[in-house]
Amino acid sequence: MLAAIIVLFIYLYFKQDYGVYILLGLAGLIGFIYLIKLHSKHNFNKKRLDALVRVNQEEIDFLAEEKLPFDMGLNYLEPNHFYAHDLDIFGPKSLYQNLNRTHLKSGADQLSEYLLNLPTSQEIRNRQNAINELGEKLDWRQQYSASCITTEEKEETLASLLNWAKKDLTKPSNTIRMAAFVLPIALFVSIALNYFLPDAIFGSFIKPLIISNLLVAFSQAKYIKNELIHSASIKNTLKSYSLLIEQIEQETFESEKLTLLQADLIQEKEKVSHSIKKLAKIYAGLENINNPFGAALLNAFILYHVHAFYKLKVWKKQNAHKISVWMDVLGEFEALNSLANLSYNNPNFVFPQLNAEEKLEFKELGHPLINAMGRIANDINYNGFKFIILTGSNMSGKSTFLRSLGINMVLVQAGAPVCASEANVHPMPILVSMRVSDSLGEGESFFFAEVKRLKQIMVAAQKETSYVLLDEILRGTNSDDKRTGTVEVIKSILAKNAYGAIATHDLKVCDTTSEYPMQLTNKCFEVEIENNELVFDYKLIEGVCKNKSATFLMKKMGVI
Repeated sequence: MLAAIIVLFIYLYFKQDYGVYILLGLAGLIGFIYLIKLHSKHNFNKKRLDALVRVNQEEIDFLAEEKLPFDMGLNYLEPNHFYAHDLDIFGPKSLYQNLNRTHLKSGADQLSEYLLNLPTSQEIRNRQNAINELGEKLDWRQQYSASCITTEEKEETLASLLNWAKKDLTKPSNTIRMAAFVLPIALFVSIALNYFLPDAIFGSFIKPLIISNLLVAFSQAKYIKNELIHSASIKNTLKSYSLLIEQIEQETFESEKLTLLQADLIQEKEKVSHSIKKLAKIYAGLENINNPFGAALLNAFILYHVHAFYKLKVWKKQNAHKISVWMDVLGEFEALNSLANLSYNNPNFVFPQLNAEEKLEFKELGHPLINAMGRIANDINYNGFKFIILTGSNMSGKSTFLRSLGINMVLVQAGAPVCASEANVHPMPILVSMRVSDSLGEGESFFFAEVKRLKQIMVAAQKETSYVLLDEILRGTNSDDKRTGTVEVIKSILAKNAYGAIATHDLKVCDTTSEYPMQLTNKCFEVEIENNELVFDYKLIEGVCKNKSATFLMKKMGVI
């Protein structure tokens, strides 16, 4: 309605040449701009409140085990990674999906980096302190997550922004820059003089000046459009980035990692959040150049887009090279926030002590993704041995225990708390062979694929002390060959100073322990038959499994 009234006043001015109409049109234009900004502000605040509701509702649904509404990170799954596939780090109901509370591309990337790569022990300690501190800042973390949601960041948004930052800006010429000041000033002076001196010649200058302004703006439209980041919501994304940075700037942190990240957002002249807000405002102005009606109104009087284009030039020269650092900071806060959420939801989990003496000790170790009501915990202490030969009947808990060991070691390197009541760990590379498959595309049989995987593990374990987990290896060959091969694999691992465990159904493999009493130990999960039913307690005990369940179960189910 207001836009139509503005058009009417301009039409009446050109029709009747009364100066009052142009003044009314200008007043309407000011009101039009104000209403657009007011609407944008209210709309943004509503989105932010909706995002905060979403953060809480998703967490409630997660804790009630009703939904798992978080991204599963399948794009981070590397087929040849040493444990990502075997330990279900990514995918449906994976560790990543359970941990993930990220909404920014940089945050998702950083969280996957935490889970896939082993940092230094000092970096792990720094993460632990940061996660522990953030865990206690519930309100701050939820506000941060809500701001991340309101960025409306799409997959290509961050890439477009970073590419834009690297691209040289087409500068407006000095002539155009001067015209952007001279022509609007001349126009407003002519309007004012025409109002006060209607009989003078000043009114005859107004129309040519308006047309000149439009021509100047049109000459720059191509260059301005080339600078627009290809994202429909970039101004809202930038505004949300500024709020995220402002939240970090205004919060008081004590841990070294968080204070160092915060320091990356400090600059001398103005706060980074203010710089990003400026860019958001510039883009809010530039984007409407694609609206012919709005562009004509704004440029006819004040050459709005030419001035905004020059502001963009100044901003880009001063700040473009810092954007990647700022985005990395936002992403790392999001990744740490995700792990802090794990800590907050699981107050019984502990941050492990780290040692350099190759000690591996867990008390009441459990699988972090199994509900606490159904989780069975076991103590495991590698004092006096380096490798476990694990036996037990089917369904007794061997594979779950291996995954518990592996996933908790992944949490150690991420800096997160582990599912245990006490933990003292030497961080080391994790090497796993639990879920090998054949490859038709590469012409590999299951057996060849498994042997190739074992070869990769041996080469990696040769380089440094590693943590190796193997589950029923060499399934693609006959029992005698499998037994011999399994024993030789164990001996090779011991020669490389590796730690870990191997699960096997072949009880003869356990005899190897007598040859290496200071390096190997036998542990097992037993099954009992009570009232014609199999009873599993999933408790780890010393020794070799004695009871068997396969024949009993097949008879019970009428298979044999």
